[in-house]
Amino acid sequence: MTTLELFFDLVFVFAFTQVTQLMANDPSVQGALRGLVLLALLWFAWCSYAWLGNQAHADEGVVRVTMVVALGTMFVVALTIPESFVDLPGGLFAPLVLAACYAVVRLVHLACYLIAAGDDVGLRHQLLLTAIPVGAACALLVIGGALGPPYQTGLWALALVVDYVGIWVAGTSGWRLTAPVHFAERHGLIVLVALGESMVAIGVGVARQPIPWAVIGASVFGIAVAVSLWWLYFDVVAHVAEGVLAQASGEQRSRLARDSYTYLHFPIVISIIFIALSLKKVLEYVSNTGDHDLTDPLTGVPLVALFGGVTVHLLGHVAFRHRNTGTWNPHRTVVAVVLAALIPVAWQLPALASLGLVAALLSGLVGYEAMKFRVARDEVRHHNADGPKEA
Repeated sequence: MTTLELFFDLVFVFAFTQVTQLMANDPSVQGALRGLVLLALLWFAWCSYAWLGNQAHADEGVVRVTMVVALGTMFVVALTIPESFVDLPGGLFAPLVLAACYAVVRLVHLACYLIAAGDDVGLRHQLLLTAIPVGAACALLVIGGALGPPYQTGLWALALVVDYVGIWVAGTSGWRLTAPVHFAERHGLIVLVALGESMVAIGVGVARQPIPWAVIGASVFGIAVAVSLWWLYFDVVAHVAEGVLAQASGEQRSRLARDSYTYLHFPIVISIIFIALSLKKVLEYVSNTGDHDLTDPLTGVPLVALFGGVTVHLLGHVAFRHRNTGTWNPHRTVVAVVLAALIPVAWQLPALASLGLVAALLSGLVGYEAMKFRVARDEVRHHNADGPKEA
């Protein structure tokens, strides 16, 4: 992994923070859907460059120049996120700027990939095939950005459908994945980036507010949630998946990489951003006693983002494991179902209690897995990265 790739990811730290703030300013269903559309756009942009960096060294030649151009253009995309659906007067029309810059990021990526493909006919054919849905999606984004509301959201959502479905239909026969460990590590890093956003949300939620005991308690619960999410992914899951990907070869490896990382990591990563939104809101509830009482419940989108976000995250793990090993994870499935079922109950609980409940369930899940699968865990982590699949 190169330092330029790490530098590239810092732009997505900023972008994720911008989306979280956008949803926090409009904690409605509409705000959540807009946030989801933006996150889906950011995700495929990041994934595109993760594949490119696996084909050729990211810090050499034309790939380096492309990464720098994409980095700067994505920063402009991130800057326009607060105005992505409601443009402010006095400047450029932000929705169009975002769409145009995003199109540049995706199209420059394809052009660079064609150069990096060299004389690999199969890869060049795959890229030209992929360019069809990417080009159509970019066109829909630019048209939607130019028209603005009320057509914008629908056209951008349609662009995502064209992009995600089109790339899936295009298949994997021409893709090459020469460095599976690098690829797995890149996706592990973006999970860390999302988790970092959850930590930032905890701090931002209490900025410029007094720090009473309730804030300390909420912070501890929030950290427990973030650490649990880190543990559930990096303790064993990441090691096993990396080993399975390394053992595969040819098109089987490319297909596995597409399924497990490009698509199944989407709910794993994006759910963390929604969880970060809920952490930010809980901290605002317990710190701003002028607007909220400690007995006030967390309701609406923030509550669903907390319980539903963790549910989606755990089910993403379940699907990820099944794609890699062909087995199911019953205990994570059970906890996910319990969290979803608790949403109506939590609607009546104080916000701090709701967060504490989620933290307790996740911490209990981590403790259960650490004890029940301690032997398998030790084998995977210290002896055989593609060994036992029980954990």
